[in-house]
Amino acid sequence: MRRKMRLFCTTVLGIYSLANIGYAQNPIIQTKFTADPAPMVYNDTVFLYTTHDEDDANGFKMLNWLLYTSTDMANWTDHGIVASLNDFSWVRHDNGAWAPQCIERNGKFYLYCPMHGNGIGVLVADTPYGPFKDPLGKRLIETNHLWNDIDPSPFIDDDGQAYLFWGNPDLYYVKLNDDMISYSGEVVKESTKPKNYQEGPWVWKRKNHYYLAYASTCCPEGIGYAMSNSITGPWEYKGMVMDATSKSRGNHPGIIDYKGKSYCFGLNYDLLKRTTLKHHERRSVSVDQMIYNADGSIETVPYWSTNGPEQVEAVNPYKRVEAETIAWSEGVKTAKDPKVGMYVTQIHAGDYIKLRGVDLGKGAKKIKIFAASAAGGNVEVRIDDKNGPVIAVCNITNTGGWNTWKTFTAKVKRMKGLHDLYLVFNGGEGELFNLDAWKFVK
Repeated sequence: MRRKMRLFCTTVLGIYSLANIGYAQNPIIQTKFTADPAPMVYNDTVFLYTTHDEDDANGFKMLNWLLYTSTDMANWTDHGIVASLNDFSWVRHDNGAWAPQCIERNGKFYLYCPMHGNGIGVLVADTPYGPFKDPLGKRLIETNHLWNDIDPSPFIDDDGQAYLFWGNPDLYYVKLNDDMISYSGEVVKESTKPKNYQEGPWVWKRKNHYYLAYASTCCPEGIGYAMSNSITGPWEYKGMVMDATSKSRGNHPGIIDYKGKSYCFGLNYDLLKRTTLKHHERRSVSVDQMIYNADGSIETVPYWSTNGPEQVEAVNPYKRVEAETIAWSEGVKTAKDPKVGMYVTQIHAGDYIKLRGVDLGKGAKKIKIFAASAAGGNVEVRIDDKNGPVIAVCNITNTGGWNTWKTFTAKVKRMKGLHDLYLVFNGGEGELFNLDAWKFVK
């Protein structure tokens, strides 16, 4: 993966070299198994919608859709379940929440959701965070091959006409009406389906070129792509965004431009392989920068990089940072509380959370940590490495319950500049505490 020349950059906290900013760490989500990434850029933020493989999944066991956000492409904030099978009254609720995609139009957000074997539905919300509701009470897409009606990809062309693409093993599309929850005309089966197309279409336009990326013929699946002068084809196969490799059985592209760079998201089994070599459908999402050639074609990469793309801006630790904002973690999970929202849980001694590129500026005096506990432990704040220098130790005492939240404060050794930050957890046996958020104080 090509890396751009490092430049110098200024923030409100101080001056630092972009060379000191790190990279994302793939897979980018570790607290849950995620797949089928569907990124959307809105209001200078990347909204990443994913499917969710349950922790005990052997085959596909998928009940809901998740949401993560980032403004720096390295640290991701968990927003939990954004929608689920329960939001549709007309489907079974025991399995089948497959690859979705969200798009904004006229201040509304439309989440197209395939329920395997049940066609494609649509949910609508006033914000990208939801709540999403079913405006139809029935399928939006229902062909004679319901099991093939998967992986919807919406697109709005420059003239305002919206389309919805989908399908395995064939490629289909319809013209959506302005309301985005109905369509006009017939379902079209694309006659120029490109070479090795399998499923997971993702359509977009860049300059004068229309693009169609997709999961290539299984198995293993890479990411192929085709180009056209029209959103309705004909499509000409151009090659692979990512080669098929025995490292991963499946894939599913999600492609965006963000802050002057292009990115391709996909899936693999790398998180699962850290604990077992047995195959289960417990997948993980990764991302890398995507490079276009002068003629509009895309450079091929062999596989996801370990480090992922460069971080595009630093974290400001003097504003509240949600505990579920994470670049990498070990051991912990996330959950939701009606009072505080998402939080980090299942924290044991030796677990940790890592944040990339935290700008300490001229240094902090204190750190405040918002936590709840029926046991107790401590948070070691370290820089640059899990075993790096300790700049603070915050003792978390028993608050009277796992959802009884209090603020804990500790002094911070003066440390300047840009660093990776590690919250390393220590204490006795069993779970130690739950963590809601933290912030430095000057």
